[in-house]
Amino acid sequence: MSGASVGFGTAVRSAVENAVAEGFSGTVSVVAEGRPVLQGAYGKASRRWDIDNTMDTRFRIASISKAFTAVTVLRLAQDGAVDLDEPLLPHVRHAHPSLDSGITLRHALTMTSGIADWFEEDSETWAADWAALCAAHPLYLLRDNADYLPLFIGKPGHFAPGERYRYNGAGYLLLGLMIEKLTGLDFIEAIQRYVFAPAAMSDAGFMALDSAGPGLAEGYLARADSPAALRTNLYATTPRGAADGGATCTADDLVAFARALRSGTLLNETATRLALTPQVQEREEKIRGYRWMYGFGLTFLLDDNDRVVRWGHTGEEDGASARLYHYPEGDVDIAVLGNVSWSAGDLGWAIHDAVVADR
Repeated sequence: MSGASVGFGTAVRSAVENAVAEGFSGTVSVVAEGRPVLQGAYGKASRRWDIDNTMDTRFRIASISKAFTAVTVLRLAQDGAVDLDEPLLPHVRHAHPSLDSGITLRHALTMTSGIADWFEEDSETWAADWAALCAAHPLYLLRDNADYLPLFIGKPGHFAPGERYRYNGAGYLLLGLMIEKLTGLDFIEAIQRYVFAPAAMSDAGFMALDSAGPGLAEGYLARADSPAALRTNLYATTPRGAADGGATCTADDLVAFARALRSGTLLNETATRLALTPQVQEREEKIRGYRWMYGFGLTFLLDDNDRVVRWGHTGEEDGASARLYHYPEGDVDIAVLGNVSWSAGDLGWAIHDAVVADR
């Protein structure tokens, strides 16, 4: 663990040390104004082979990679290939001919389309629903965007397009299919061209769980109330990521993405401003004293003066737990990547509290 000390450095280090003592396994990078406050790797990338995590270890980041899909769509809009307020249907008619013609690209990006998801993450019977899905649809068959279509096509929608926000990955899968059609590239190749390469995310990709590639942390399942690993996630999650999540990268890659996005490396000035502007309210009530809003693949926390305190995204799936946060005031980036289920959330909030207390 290394890093220059800034005002909140001591509190950050204490938060990480407490998490490690409780079993956190993964990497953490905290950078302020381009200078490292803390960079550390903890636990095992492979318990089977007794291999330690390092800062070069790549982790699955689950839904954080929705931001990569969103940036690519914004780039296509910037280049004039699409308009965010045009219907999505003409671009995905080959895959989803019954899609509501009133759904726009903006609706899909901001999760206000109202369509059924391939898995309803906010279900009150989440665990039972997931078990039923896994029993009926082998996860090992879900490798590309189109593989998910049978899981949501034909299901009734929840509300009319634009009515409100509801977390939804299916819209991002459709956007991924649109990206392929417009660019003539495989989705992963398109993300490499429009995001990973220009952001200098040298270790980012979409490595499958059954890949023989080097440097990928094995994922381990654990209960939400305990960091104790139960087994690997090889049979518990999708083998390869798609447009709604599942990319692999290092903590440094995520920090590089956040920097590239806000600096104008990925998008022009107008599109960058749009990407970093909250779009829709996620919920009516405040959580932890903040108003929560969603944008284009990013969640925003606003204070009582409507100032953006933090933007970023969370990622959770069996055997993967990740956080990417940027704090405009103080220019602070936080990347927490864990290879045990439900391991990044509490640590992310502890570091958040240290950062905002120093403002």
